[in-house]
Amino acid sequence: MNNETLILAVESSCDETSISVIQNGTTILSNIVLSQIDSHKRFGGVVPEVASRHHVEGITTTIDEALKDADVTMEDIHAVAVTQGPGLIGALLVGINAAKALAFAYDKPLIPVHHIAGHIYANHLEEPLQFPLIALIVSGGHTELIYMKDHLNFEIIGETRDDAVGEAYDKVARTIGLSYPGGPQVDKLAATGNDTYDFPRVWLDKESYDFSFSGLKSAVINKLHNQRQKQQEINIADVATSFQNSVVEVLVGKALQACADYNVSDLIVAGGVASNKGLRTALTEQCEQQDIKLSIPSVKLCTDNAAMIGAAGHYLYLENKYADMTLNGNSSLDIEMFSIE
Repeated sequence: MNNETLILAVESSCDETSISVIQNGTTILSNIVLSQIDSHKRFGGVVPEVASRHHVEGITTTIDEALKDADVTMEDIHAVAVTQGPGLIGALLVGINAAKALAFAYDKPLIPVHHIAGHIYANHLEEPLQFPLIALIVSGGHTELIYMKDHLNFEIIGETRDDAVGEAYDKVARTIGLSYPGGPQVDKLAATGNDTYDFPRVWLDKESYDFSFSGLKSAVINKLHNQRQKQQEINIADVATSFQNSVVEVLVGKALQACADYNVSDLIVAGGVASNKGLRTALTEQCEQQDIKLSIPSVKLCTDNAAMIGAAGHYLYLENKYADMTLNGNSSLDIEMFSIE
């Protein structure tokens, strides 16, 4: 492997402890993900302090396992990449301090990576990114449209003005009695119901690529509250279908409009909600009709994982974008700060 670039990547921004070894930015030699879902399920969501403690407990053994799976040692590694933000600050710091310790102990470059850049580069692990492109970011904490004209060139052209799409999914799930994590359950239920509730499609300004899901979430909650007050029967499958159709129509509509306005024929989707079957189906159909090449990662690469951090970290490594031992976590890190002209 002397002619290969090996990046050891660390991801701990929320409730997955993940370590990966990536070769040349495209080949996954290992990608270990330690999930905390069972611990947080009883709370109905991620508890930051609990997440941080689990990261502390699991990160050392996860590093060892990733190196063993990749059949490499730290001496073989060229650089250590780590998620700097955004995310839960306590969780981020566990990963950052582990990465700093490895980089210091083995005298390796330390590469800070933006979490959303990682989600974008998850696509690159399965098929090389083709520029220019539009990236639709859909996750529990983010809903954005990003224009990229080359590697590591990020221009945010649209973002949520309130709730992220994944957050809206989880809140609606709780409202209709589904357990955490609610998004996948709403998606599954939506495939069985009918769009009978006619929830609003929030388009905002005609020229805007921004999103808003707070009003839709409130419309669902208020509708169900009124039905319960009147002791009317609630069909939760129809609620799920109606809600999801509203969300998907806006996400797909704005993404395709951005492709048209920016004269882009490549659309990629990234983030945990990219695993949503309703969204994937609608995007596939619409992109085929409009002759747009669509790229969505495999479900296992949609959720948080270190492989995506290693893929983005590879290109930062090529640009010598290193950090020193003062690197700190940033829960509201701006992706455009990582942009390279």
